Amino acid sequence: MENNGNKHNDNEYHNRSLAARKSTLVSVVVNVFLSFFQIMMGFFSSSQGLIADGIHSLSDLAADFVVLTANKKSRKPSDSDHHYGHGRYENGGSLIIGAILFFVGAGMVWSAGGKLLHPQTIPDVHIAALWMALIALVAKELLFRYMLAVAKRIQSSLLIANAWHARSDAASSVVVAVGIVGNLLGYPWLDPVAAMVVGVLIARMGYAFAADALHDLMDRSADADAEAEIKATILAIPGVAGLHDMKTRKMGDMILVDVHIEVNGELSVREGHDIAVAVREAVMKRNSVLDVMTHIDPYQGEGVPVC
Repeated sequence: MENNGNKHNDNEYHNRSLAARKSTLVSVVVNVFLSFFQIMMGFFSSSQGLIADGIHSLSDLAADFVVLTANKKSRKPSDSDHHYGHGRYENGGSLIIGAILFFVGAGMVWSAGGKLLHPQTIPDVHIAALWMALIALVAKELLFRYMLAVAKRIQSSLLIANAWHARSDAASSVVVAVGIVGNLLGYPWLDPVAAMVVGVLIARMGYAFAADALHDLMDRSADADAEAEIKATILAIPGVAGLHDMKTRKMGDMILVDVHIEVNGELSVREGHDIAVAVREAVMKRNSVLDVMTHIDPYQGEGVPVC
């Protein structure tokens, strides 16, 4: 008999994977063009900030590569070494992106500190650099909003991390624009001060993403709302008198569930088994659950289950 829960999850994985791949490829195309034009315009206009921002955009290509790789790996079916599949590649990808964000932010702080110590190293720039910085800012902000919308629609923590990485590039473009304006007005120190502030924010964001991914890799449980939905689904199945000792853990953006189900102690083994199968299929169909491990406990009317 076909397992409807597995079929539902296979379709969900396929749709999520396609959406993730499409949005990431869009990000790749945008960042390739932006980095090329920013670096070229930076050399033309003598804007070190614009060159740095173009190089920063190249870091997004590395993040996009991580997302594409993790997305492909996470779709691999279970095997002899990974009985629950490869969903945690997504958590690993989020951890790497968080690390990239942290080090990019730290690098911006370091660079900004050097400029504050040696303001004479900031050259006069051409106003064309400002227009390029503003174009990059708009493009990156639009990319962020598009990627975040897709990530929330398919509930992918990996794509959410990558979307905020795109937002960090938009923030760096703001820094570059402010720095160029300051340079044009005779206040070159505005660039390193703004860069340092945004660098700290980016580093903090990277730390938060990396820490969140690390907790998921360490078998963090699902949130309270998700667990409440799973419990409600189980208790709605005919024949289930109650449940206890439910445990959950994250597997990528999916959930693994272990639960003790209480049923009438007078039922046959086959009847109890059928209830357990119904519970598993219902939970996997209605919730973002990868697998459910059930244990049947006989329940004799009032009192506690007979274990």
